[in-house]
Amino acid sequence: MIENAEGGESHEPDPFINPPALRRPPGYTHVVEVTAPARIVYIAGQLGVDGDDKVVGDFRRQAVQTFENLKTALAAVGAQFRHVVKLNNYLVDRAHLPTFREVRDGYLAENDRPASTTIAISGLAREGALIEIEAVAVLPAAARAKAASKSASKAARKRRAARPARRRARAR
Repeated sequence: MIENAEGGESHEPDPFINPPALRRPPGYTHVVEVTAPARIVYIAGQLGVDGDDKVVGDFRRQAVQTFENLKTALAAVGAQFRHVVKLNNYLVDRAHLPTFREVRDGYLAENDRPASTTIAISGLAREGALIEIEAVAVLPAAARAKAASKSASKAARKRRAARPARRRARAR
């Protein structure tokens, strides 16, 4: 019998596992098992920077922006936070940990949290950055075809929408 991430016991395999011999973690899962075939997606460390590449302000705002940037990166491959199996979190001050957890918990489902490591560091490569998060996501192998198809359809719609504007420009 294994305790699953929700704290209940199950006979069915659960990829999110908190072994009974380890203390119950706050907001994450100790073990996440992935059974292939699947797509594994690695997302580089994301910072609290906006679309203009500017650091967005205090820790809470940077944390929210960082998770929004992760959400955008996940969407680029047809993924969501539910597909994330591992987070590596880097904070420049441990005092921000409660705020980090509060923001993180707003983006992750209550059950089946990814494995997670949080490290307090002396600084990040970007001046003014207070948080950086990298992620690993696992998607079914078929998800790529759907995501690629969706992206191709979106690109085709953009090209079609741009054609009349180009024609008007040429006519001038």
